[in-house]
Amino acid sequence: MQLANRLVAATAAALLLAGGLTGCSMLGDGGSGSSSGAGSDASAGNASFDKNTKPLVKGTFDSPAAQGAKVDIAIMGLKVKGKLATLTVQYVPHVPGAEPNDINAYELNGERGLDPALMDPVNLKRYVVVKDSGNKELQTDEIFTHMTNDQTSSAYYIFASPPESVKAIDVQLGAWPTFRDIPVER
Repeated sequence: MQLANRLVAATAAALLLAGGLTGCSMLGDGGSGSSSGAGSDASAGNASFDKNTKPLVKGTFDSPAAQGAKVDIAIMGLKVKGKLATLTVQYVPHVPGAEPNDINAYELNGERGLDPALMDPVNLKRYVVVKDSGNKELQTDEIFTHMTNDQTSSAYYIFASPPESVKAIDVQLGAWPTFRDIPVER
């Protein structure tokens, strides 16, 4: 019985020590201790969302989806949080004769994947969309996300974050021209 008491005491001590080292409040004081730094709002649970309302850059490009089809593409922002960077893009398809809700990015790009990429001119690297543990790309689905003709649709692409030294990056989407010098928001 004495050995069991020692094991319980050792386990309790280890848990208390681990909690103290990680800054965890085990007494339920609501985190009354002071904290500072950029991540303190996130750890406090102050949720937010990306709210870019004006595009950083936009262009209108031909689309092989139909004769005379065009697409407006606007880069809304590239925001870094931790080790990830989220690219927000808006598409406005202009496809003559298209049925409502019957357009997708895959078709706008000539039935080819967009293969979004960030090109880092500082470190000579190309970043592709990251995948989750189920091997699914963390991006808006190019085929099953339908767009309405002449209306704005948003898409999101998540990449590994470029290093702090990278202040601007180039963005490649599909067969369209490269968007240059997109600011990296940190």
